[in-house]
Amino acid sequence: MAKAEEKTTTIPQTPPVNQPNAKTADSSANQVTENESAPLEDRVITVDRVSRTQKGGRRLRFRALVVVGDRKGSVGLGIGKSNEIASAVAKATYNAKKRIVTVPIVRHTIPHEITYKFDTAKVMLKPAGVGTSVIAGGSVRPILELAGIENVVGKCLTRTTNKLNNAYATIGALASLKDIKHVAPRYLGQKKRNEKTENQGIAE
Repeated sequence: MAKAEEKTTTIPQTPPVNQPNAKTADSSANQVTENESAPLEDRVITVDRVSRTQKGGRRLRFRALVVVGDRKGSVGLGIGKSNEIASAVAKATYNAKKRIVTVPIVRHTIPHEITYKFDTAKVMLKPAGVGTSVIAGGSVRPILELAGIENVVGKCLTRTTNKLNNAYATIGALASLKDIKHVAPRYLGQKKRNEKTENQGIAE
């Protein structure tokens, strides 16, 4: 008797449901990391050519001044020197990200007026109302913009044109700002004391 031929049938396997592909998972993870590092914005304030006198002659290099910020109250300033402009800017950006300063912002402006002096530069910052925008120039303006301050008035009180000193004075002023939570209670307490003394003087 002839043997019956055996037929084998292959059942197609259905792909698992709700299991993302490994490639898509990796791409989504990369997108998350990119979005986390994206908010910091950098801006080159100035690139100068500097020289140093050595035994064999002068050594010429480039010095870059860069400010970084997220426009939400964080800003940093950095300097970089190199033989090429691109590498100098990269060094300055790296140094600026390591020196981030937190700025208190109240109603899109600074909480109080402040004056700060650095070397020969002296910068004054004053709070402004809504719609004033940033009234400043030179190296002060990009720092205030990247810090996220929308309404402020800035002025250099000295005649120095050194952008480096003006930038450091601006960063020092922003770092010296006090939060309104610490400033307001003192003002209210002093006002109540003055009212008490006035009332006692009238009663006498």
